[in-house]
Amino acid sequence: MPKPRARRPSGSATKPPKPKEPAKRIEPPKTAARARRDEYLTPTQVADRLLVATVTVRLWASKGLLPSVTTLGGHRRFRAEDVEAFVERHQHAQSGYRLPPSRVLIIDDDRQFARYLAGLIVKHATGTIVEVAHDGFSAGVKSQSMRPDIVTLDLQMPEMDGFEVCAMLRKMFGAGKPRIVALTGFASPANVERILKVGADACLAKTTPPAALLKELGFSATIES
Repeated sequence: MPKPRARRPSGSATKPPKPKEPAKRIEPPKTAARARRDEYLTPTQVADRLLVATVTVRLWASKGLLPSVTTLGGHRRFRAEDVEAFVERHQHAQSGYRLPPSRVLIIDDDRQFARYLAGLIVKHATGTIVEVAHDGFSAGVKSQSMRPDIVTLDLQMPEMDGFEVCAMLRKMFGAGKPRIVALTGFASPANVERILKVGADACLAKTTPPAALLKELGFSATIES
């Protein structure tokens, strides 16, 4: 006589096997170097990195010196990797060399010295735009319009002296730029300390040799003595 089949308890049904989930693709961790390569910068961010005016960055891009891309909205962007390569291409063998500034504003009421300095810069830094202001008011107007990378500043000027102009520039642009180099015929310790305190980056005598003066401004030049 056959054995009776065992019955499953009512209400318990066999559950279908759970489908296997597709294996997840494991992405390699994003390294810092890769993150830098994938980073895109605005013209202002590039200018801040290179300590130049934004218009200078746009000029380099328009001339094809600094690669850039244009977004669908018509905005120019720069890959961080391209910016780093640009800096490396323009680095000089000398330690501490900076990218030469492209816009210089000379503020000096001594017209003869201003002409001498402008000629010196133009001769040894081809392509640099140099403008001159002979008083504090003109200095403020030209600084707003050209946004210089470097400012040379005479300390002794009528109406608004170099100390007041220096403080004005720092209030306009902040502490980062432009680089302010005070030039004076009275380089006393008190004057040097005072002008550095109000925001100048350096203070030199007007009798400083041309090669040393150009180097302080950020240019590299070989000048015969």
